[in-house]
Amino acid sequence: MNPQFLMDGLIAGSIIGLGAVGVTLTYSILRFSNFAHGELLSWGAYIALAVSSALGYLATDLTSPIGPFSFGWSLPLGMLLAIMLTGLLALAVDALLFSSFRRRGSAVIIMVMASFGASLALRSLLEFIFTSSPAYFTNALQIAMKLGGGLRATPDQLLMLALAAIAVIVVHLLMTRTDIGRAMRAVSENPALASIAGIDVRRVIRTAWFLGAALACVAGVMSGLLIQIRPYLGHDLLLPLFAAAILGGIGSVPGAMLAGLIIGLCEALAVQLVGAEWRAAVAFVILIAVLLARPRGLFGRVA
Repeated sequence: MNPQFLMDGLIAGSIIGLGAVGVTLTYSILRFSNFAHGELLSWGAYIALAVSSALGYLATDLTSPIGPFSFGWSLPLGMLLAIMLTGLLALAVDALLFSSFRRRGSAVIIMVMASFGASLALRSLLEFIFTSSPAYFTNALQIAMKLGGGLRATPDQLLMLALAAIAVIVVHLLMTRTDIGRAMRAVSENPALASIAGIDVRRVIRTAWFLGAALACVAGVMSGLLIQIRPYLGHDLLLPLFAAAILGGIGSVPGAMLAGLIIGLCEALAVQLVGAEWRAAVAFVILIAVLLARPRGLFGRVA
């Protein structure tokens, strides 16, 4: 068996894990499965592409590759602005759609169905603006470096792994060492009691939306840089994202990341053992197995 599946699985798993962190944060605080979350990955990638292209047009020096990487400074700058804009997009969707349901005390199933509608609308709008043709951040080719043990990776791939690790550490510290993080954990435990204790629940909800969208943007940019950008980018990752969020335990940031890596490795292993056509089924099998054997996940709280 080719050990390269380990590196392929870690790369795919880091993208899934970052997206799953956003899923687990929004679910633990808002109490519903947001099926529009995958579209935030796509929007983040396309916004970063648009900003990066505009910066490259205005200043061609920004497109010159940085060291061994395939992209110039226009992409990091574009990603930073895309993070802000994707977060604002998530806040706008919440303000226009979900907040009205919360005020009326709507049932969870209504929120879930509304998220399906939001997902379709966001994806269709992407296709209308950018068309359905795949796009790329760069056309530069990279040679994979030997890492030892039969493993290879390009500089871009190694950078993305480091970026995913840094993002998870920052979010974990935010959740455990800051006032807003403690407030988010309190609202996750009991929104009514947190409100009585003086916590601004609406501010916590806005923070959860923005943070989840920011992580989705980073995951979308990573996927777009390593593979390609297309309107169905986030939709195709939606099942692995939810599988990782449930496997890791709802509300657990390290658990979501670890579960994402597990699912990525299982998908890469499945490609080698049974073929690429079965890759999409791996997340579904893991999801069903977790729901049957350990519904609270690896690091979830006991009900």
